[in-house]
Amino acid sequence: MTERLKGVLAPVVTPFTQDLAPDAKRFVRHCKWLLGHGCSGLAVFGTNSEANSLSAEERMMLLEELVQAGVPAEKLMPGTGCCALTDSVRLTAHAVKLGCAGVLMLPPFYYKGVPDEGLFRNFAEVIERVADERLQLYLYHIPPVAQVPITLGLIERLLARYPRIVAGIKDSSGDWNNTQAVLDAFVGKSGGKQGFDVFAGSEVFLLRNMRAGGVGCITAGANVNPHGIDRAYRGWETPEAEKLQASIDAVRKVLQSQVSMIPALKATIAHYAGDAGWSAVRPPLVELTADQQSAMVKALQALGFEMPGIR
Repeated sequence: MTERLKGVLAPVVTPFTQDLAPDAKRFVRHCKWLLGHGCSGLAVFGTNSEANSLSAEERMMLLEELVQAGVPAEKLMPGTGCCALTDSVRLTAHAVKLGCAGVLMLPPFYYKGVPDEGLFRNFAEVIERVADERLQLYLYHIPPVAQVPITLGLIERLLARYPRIVAGIKDSSGDWNNTQAVLDAFVGKSGGKQGFDVFAGSEVFLLRNMRAGGVGCITAGANVNPHGIDRAYRGWETPEAEKLQASIDAVRKVLQSQVSMIPALKATIAHYAGDAGWSAVRPPLVELTADQQSAMVKALQALGFEMPGIR
């Protein structure tokens, strides 16, 4: 079994060409920069990747481009959870076939108020249909967006049935109490040799997550600040831990000052890479205005923020 990912993972933003097609060359270049500047892995096709604005074919094409370009498959945790069961199965099987370290799976999110029984059946069907012992499935809990939660009871049931496949969770609830409850209930209690791994969904919870037994974070901010977040991850047990956490919190606060993190991240990359094409987002998202980008960049510069090697 491939060693599980830990540390700082980026839900990599997806660049687009002028006609809004995925830009594979920019994508590969950015993924390599991330791995070279602090990311332990890449959670491609996450929320900040605009994954739900991409077709299954586009996701598979980009994933294949990464692997063919030399990005190690064992560093990849692609998002494969879709509303359509068959799409989730197809994307998950494709990722496993390529040798990815795991998959990050949203619940089917269109229908709200569904019971845990329905969600259990969805995840179980994916696992059974993929039918590959190499599969490492990470649950993706993001109720502020999906509005379909992954409860403690659902996790418990999935671990009981699939202890060596259900590997962990990304908690993007934004509620530390929920993350703590998951840690208390499941860390070290999986039937798998490596246990159940908990990733915080934002770097603002990184230090707390590490101190409570978590393994890192899968966070939007890693798209532009992988080096800073990695320093905080590696220094969580040092006397500098609180200072390192405060530093990444300050950068995150600037990025979150915009209406949407996704255009903010892309505008940041566009500025520091000197590549205006990075600003493009797919509808219904809208790019930052010139004034918004300028104000954000000034705030980042005031913090001494840089993206070394991005050009």
